[in-house]
Amino acid sequence: MRHMMVAAIAVALASAPGAQAPAAVQEKTAAPPASPVGSQTARIGTMSELMVHLIYPTSDAVFYISSRTPTTDAEWVELQAKTLTLAESANLLMMPGRARDQDRWMKDARLMLDAGWAAFKAAKAKDVPALEALSDQMYEACTTCHQHYRPGYGRRPQPPVAR
Repeated sequence: MRHMMVAAIAVALASAPGAQAPAAVQEKTAAPPASPVGSQTARIGTMSELMVHLIYPTSDAVFYISSRTPTTDAEWVELQAKTLTLAESANLLMMPGRARDQDRWMKDARLMLDAGWAAFKAAKAKDVPALEALSDQMYEACTTCHQHYRPGYGRRPQPPVAR
């Protein structure tokens, strides 16, 4: 009990206005220096890796919400993480060096960002009807981009010519 009281007093004193942590603690917890102006991000994964490892599995959480509806708090937290990842993945698609162009690509990625952001908000609110309604919006975002940037998307392969 005494140790808890001492700890509580220490926390109260440390959080008092004007209180400062010891210099050794300040050095270890100091924020890193600001990035220089004009620093650039780095692409780590390929477009295929982003699609297979981030975008497909997280978009499936929206597409299949009716049959995979969360029932526990842990499942809702997992869905929130997936929808947040989905929305943020759109930002990855718009990164310099990854964006294919600054016009159509950016518009298509923005469709995904808008749908993902709305899905994240709906997941936070545990709003299944909203998530179900967003499935079409997400599908439209995906197919629009694929039609523009995946050659042959949506077309059946031609049967071999008989000789």
